[in-house]
Amino acid sequence: MTLQDDPRFRTCVTITVPFHDVDAMGVVWHGNYFRYLEVAREQLLKQFDYGYRQMQASGYVWPIVDTRLKYISSVRFEQKIEVHAQIEEVENRLRIGYLILDAETGKRTTTGYTLQVAVDLHTQEMCFASPPILLDKMGLSL
Repeated sequence: MTLQDDPRFRTCVTITVPFHDVDAMGVVWHGNYFRYLEVAREQLLKQFDYGYRQMQASGYVWPIVDTRLKYISSVRFEQKIEVHAQIEEVENRLRIGYLILDAETGKRTTTGYTLQVAVDLHTQEMCFASPPILLDKMGLSL
């Protein structure tokens, strides 16, 4: 079984697009999509008790070092969207893939990913392998 096949490592949140996220034409401004990803990412990490507070308490921070979004169709004011997030890689970095769908039709609107790396809080050095705490929290051994 791969990470993508394991339901423990994926989640879905439903968001209703608020007025403050859209432009004068009622379309979501492109930068606001990253906030939607953040909501799903935070829920995903909390599923195995390694949310941002737990990360920091374990001695690591996990900054995003790369991200990509592909906008397929517009999302609009008051539209309900499903933001799906799933862990795709954990060995040397944390890669989370995203899929945003229209909640009513199931139509794909956006795809993307984020890459995060562990940084030791004490030394401020980037880790070239994911620390054992991540794998322990996820119930994995590599």
